[in-house]
Amino acid sequence: MAGGGNNTKCLTNMAAFLILQAAIILILAFTVMRVHGPKLRLGMVTVDSFSTSNDTSSPSFNMRLTAEVTIKNTNFGVFKYGNGTMSLAYNGTVVGDVAIAKGRAKARDTAKFNVTVDVMSSRLTSTASLGTDMNSGVLTLGGDAKVRGKVELLKVMKRKKSGVMDCALSVNLATRAVTTKCK
Repeated sequence: MAGGGNNTKCLTNMAAFLILQAAIILILAFTVMRVHGPKLRLGMVTVDSFSTSNDTSSPSFNMRLTAEVTIKNTNFGVFKYGNGTMSLAYNGTVVGDVAIAKGRAKARDTAKFNVTVDVMSSRLTSTASLGTDMNSGVLTLGGDAKVRGKVELLKVMKRKKSGVMDCALSVNLATRAVTTKCK
């Protein structure tokens, strides 16, 4: 009869061990294994070349901008992304775009790279408000970008995710300084 107590103790220990394992797996599933989309942002933007014409009948601008793009991966796995695009728009009309080359952002890390984009008012269908904006000394552009890829966890799980960017760029026409604000 002494052996029966040992079996009960053994079964109790085994049940406690299984419950502990299940709790650990649940904690990992809700924290480490949760997959988020990467955060795509604009860093420093510089004006490489710049020309404007504030002719009242047809105002225009041409700029070459170099922008630092960051992809922040908050996951515990690598984010591998394919080719993407970044566009700059004036009043909703695209005035410049550039391809984002495929790459990867390591786990819990930020990938940084530079892109150069030519921005031209010749792409505008209407320049009605352009003269007023240029006379104010600040040209406001909208920037958006998207990259799609997969987050790979433990070389087993792969989840499709995408990163998007929605930024506003203000170009000071006198100093050529660019300020960015991303959502």
